[in-house]
Amino acid sequence: SSGLKAALEQGERVAVANLGRPDGFWANDKVRIPLPGHLQDAAKLLRKLGQGDRLDELLKAMNQAAEAAVPLARDSLVAVVKAMSFQDAATILRGGDTSVTDFFASKTRGSLGDKFLPVVTKTTARVDLAAKYNRVASKAVATGLLKPDQSSLEHYVTDKTLDGLYFMIGQEERKIRH
Repeated sequence: SSGLKAALEQGERVAVANLGRPDGFWANDKVRIPLPGHLQDAAKLLRKLGQGDRLDELLKAMNQAAEAAVPLARDSLVAVVKAMSFQDAATILRGGDTSVTDFFASKTRGSLGDKFLPVVTKTTARVDLAAKYNRVASKAVATGLLKPDQSSLEHYVTDKTLDGLYFMIGQEERKIRH
């Protein structure tokens, strides 16, 4: 159990360190946060209409927000490892290649989302396009064109940040298991 805990702490430490630095998300094709699906679909048209620089600015801000938020995960992830029971450890050892990642996600996704959201909101607020997106998206939700979970750029980025973090933890977990 203590060996597993040490390996888990190492895995989460590497994942947080790799993502929570400048270009941690932006330079990594596997976790880079893209524009939300419907905006991604419209990106070519927007670029033709001269909005390319604004889209690039929004993309960069979304990924910088993720990079700024990820270090907040360190204490929560370490606390989960320290609180892990022998039964949790046994279940993880018998689990699949990402059983640790699944365990972390089940224990931390909600609380980390709450921690990340203010950082993401602050970072994306610097890009005026984010507020405009939210206004247009909320109207699209009211008409049924968008799902409610797509109405806030900040929530989208927060969810993608968590997805990227757990993905990287999963990558580290696979390395440790092999």
